Amino acid sequence: MTTTKSKVVYSPVFTDGAEFSIPTFKLLKQDGKLYKSAKAPDLDKDKALRIYRAMVTTRILDERMLAAQRQGRLSFYMQCTGEEAAVVGSAAALDDGDMIMAQYREQGALAYRGFTIDEFMNQLFGNEMDYGKGRQMPVHYGSAKLNYMTISSPLATQIPQATGYAYGQKMAGDGQCTITYFGEGAASEGDFHAALNMAAVHRVPVIFLCRNNGYAISTPAAEQFAADGVAPRAYGYKMDVIRVDGNDILAMYQATQEARRLAVEDNRPVLIEAMSYRLAAHSSSDDPSGYRSKDEEAVWREKDPILRMRLWLESKKWWSEDEEKDLQETMRREVLETMKRAQKRPPPPLDTLVTDVYDEVPPHLAEQFEKVKAHIRKYPDEYPKSAEHAKGGA
Repeated sequence: MTTTKSKVVYSPVFTDGAEFSIPTFKLLKQDGKLYKSAKAPDLDKDKALRIYRAMVTTRILDERMLAAQRQGRLSFYMQCTGEEAAVVGSAAALDDGDMIMAQYREQGALAYRGFTIDEFMNQLFGNEMDYGKGRQMPVHYGSAKLNYMTISSPLATQIPQATGYAYGQKMAGDGQCTITYFGEGAASEGDFHAALNMAAVHRVPVIFLCRNNGYAISTPAAEQFAADGVAPRAYGYKMDVIRVDGNDILAMYQATQEARRLAVEDNRPVLIEAMSYRLAAHSSSDDPSGYRSKDEEAVWREKDPILRMRLWLESKKWWSEDEEKDLQETMRREVLETMKRAQKRPPPPLDTLVTDVYDEVPPHLAEQFEKVKAHIRKYPDEYPKSAEHAKGGA
């Protein structure tokens, strides 16, 4: 049984959805000027500059931390390079009380909400000030105060979790929503379909934002799906959908702003497909030269979302060359100085290994912990960072 009345025919009729053509929403050209007939969203100078600074901060952090990984100072890193507009533009359209459930390339959303360079570095180096107490890989950020759910490594798990969290927001009735980010590769996971179906059936205030950056690690989009991208999948769940130029900061902001209105006011889940490109490698463990050409990358470098926004800001007399130079120098200096401080901080206390899971540490964990400390005391040279914490006891 279907939820709508179906037209009756008397000979076999097959359809493949080719009749549906989803347009791409754009506002801003690469030269910083609006398209003819396009109207910029209501974005004041202070907010526009907050967005721009978050984008630049993300780019500089990414460049410096990838270099740190190459120097052996960091075990792993993932960059947002090329996708800053899709991430920061959408995050800026939310209320600060809305929940963000990210994948692993959305550090720009945290930067926009006020996550400091110190907080980024503490997590990356897993020191005693890391909110995750050194238990997560680098770039697996989380912040309760900024409503940014801690990232987990398994692909796409955050998508159904976002639907469930949004259901709770609907029940609470506080006018908040949840946004969840993922790549087009994650949209091939079963979790994606389960989440969209549940969200549509229960009508929860959730925004599904797919960063279609062209590649699921090394697999190009053309080898992932035969249909027209990810956006048409929303039709199967009778869900509102929009495709946006993911390198257009104004389009991303306005599209997400309207998606949030639909989600919060009408409890209508929305799918946004942001068309962008991952200029960097998938991660510090990846070499993209093995699956894409330098010419292809060069085409997309010409579509740099940060440059596009900078040109728009300059056209409005909100930004200048001197301000750009000062921001670049200030941020590079802050990133380097903060990294040095974070590296020198000690690791989390050893006893945090067995806390936070139970209200009180159970006997079997306490016993195992004592064995761990005894082992470290026996081989202190092998565990120099933990030996001091392991002193004392049998």
